[in-house]
Amino acid sequence: MGNIVAIVGRPNVGKSTFFNRLIQRREAIVDAVSGVTRDRHYGKSDWNGREFSLIDTGGYVLGSDDVFEAEIDKQVELAIDEADAIVFMVDVETGVTGMDEDVAKLLRKVKKPVFLVVNKVDNAKRAQDAVEFYSLGLGDYFTIASINGSGTGDLLDALVGALPDEADFEDSELPRFAVVGRPNAGKSSFINALVGEERYIVTDIAGTTRDAIDSKYNRFGFEFNLVDTAGIRRKSKVKEDLEFYSVMRSVRAIENADVCLLVVDGQRGFDGQVQNIFWLAQRNHKGVVILVNKWDLVEKETQTTKSFETHIKKQIEPFTDVPIVFVSALTKQRIFKAIETAVGVYKNRSKRIKTSQLNEDLLPIIQKTPPPALKGKYVKIKYIMQLPTPQPQFAFFCNLPQYVKEPYKRFLENKLRSIYDFCGVPLTIFMRKK
Repeated sequence: MGNIVAIVGRPNVGKSTFFNRLIQRREAIVDAVSGVTRDRHYGKSDWNGREFSLIDTGGYVLGSDDVFEAEIDKQVELAIDEADAIVFMVDVETGVTGMDEDVAKLLRKVKKPVFLVVNKVDNAKRAQDAVEFYSLGLGDYFTIASINGSGTGDLLDALVGALPDEADFEDSELPRFAVVGRPNAGKSSFINALVGEERYIVTDIAGTTRDAIDSKYNRFGFEFNLVDTAGIRRKSKVKEDLEFYSVMRSVRAIENADVCLLVVDGQRGFDGQVQNIFWLAQRNHKGVVILVNKWDLVEKETQTTKSFETHIKKQIEPFTDVPIVFVSALTKQRIFKAIETAVGVYKNRSKRIKTSQLNEDLLPIIQKTPPPALKGKYVKIKYIMQLPTPQPQFAFFCNLPQYVKEPYKRFLENKLRSIYDFCGVPLTIFMRKK
C-alpha cells in the first residue's frame, strides 16, 4: 500500500525543485529504465525506509495567472481528496499572497496532515521574515531552502511520521485488480460487463481508511477484489477530463492493486497519456494486462490485431512481455479471457523460484555468455537468488557489480522470462557484491 503526498501551492514557489530533490536520490537507485523522466509530476521517494509517492500538482497548470486562480482551487481540492498528506509550499521572498490565503482557507478544513513549508529561507533574516506565515492559521511551519536542501530532513521526519500505516490491506489473500486507463476508454462499461449491473451493491471492507472502495467478486470461477476507482465517491466539482485528475486517480488505484487492467480505446490507440499510466504501473512493480477495448468498432483487415499489438509493444519497450487482450465491453467479447489473464499475471507476480533452481538454470547460460569485460576487468557472477519481496526481484552476486551495464541486465531479464513465465510482471535485477 503506497502513501501519497501531494505538493500544492501557487506557481514559482519552488514546488518542482523540492519535488525533484526528493525523487532524485531515489530515481538514481531505482529507475532501471534508462532516462525515464517522462512524467515529471509523479515520483517515488523514501525517507528512513518509508516509501511514498509524491505528486507535484504544479506541473499540471498551463496558462496565465487568472486561469490559474480557478485551477489551483480544483487541484487543492483534488489533492485533499486523494492524498494522505499535503505539503503546502509558500515563498518567503513574496510573503503571504491572496492566493496563499485562498489555499490556506481550503486546507484549514482538512482532517489530513498538512505541512506548511516556507521555501527559500537561506539566512537568519529570512527565517525572521517567515513568521508572517502564522497568519495563514495552519499552525507551525517548516522552513527550507529546496535549492540546497537545508531543512528538508526535519520536514521529512515529520512527514513520514504522519503517514497512515501501511498495513491496511495486507491481510487479503485475494488478487486485487484495478481497472485503469484514460477517461472515456470504456473503464466503467468494462467494469459493468465484468461484474454485472449490481456493482453498486458494494461490499465495503470495513476499516479501509482509503477512499478506494474494494469490492469482492466471484465471477467466472475466480474470486478477486476490484479496486474501484470509478467515482462512486462524491463526484468532485472537477471536470472528468482534467489530465491531472485522471493521473491522480490512476496513481491511487495502481498503488492499491496487484494487477492493473489497462483499458485502451481501440479507436484512439496507445497514446501518451495511456503510456504514462502504463509506466506508473510498471514503476510501482504491478502486474499489467493491456485490454484493447471497443474492438468491435475497429475496421479490421486480416492483420489488424497483429499490427496493433506490434504497435503497442513498440511503445512500451523495453518491458514488452505484457499480455494484450482485445475485448469489447459492449458485446462482452473476451471479458472472461481478460480476467483469466489477470489471474495468470497475479500468479506470475507472486511466483517464488528456489535458489538451487535459479543457479542450476542460469549459471550455465551466464558462463556461456558472461558480461562483457570492461577496462580489462572480467565480471564473474557466482550466485543468484530471488529476494523476499512481494514482487519478483533478483540479486546476482558478483565480484564487480558496478561493471554490469544495462544491456546485460536486460539479457539476464530476458533469460529469466524465457525460462520461467513472468508475463505481465516487471522484474527488478540487482547486482550485488559477493
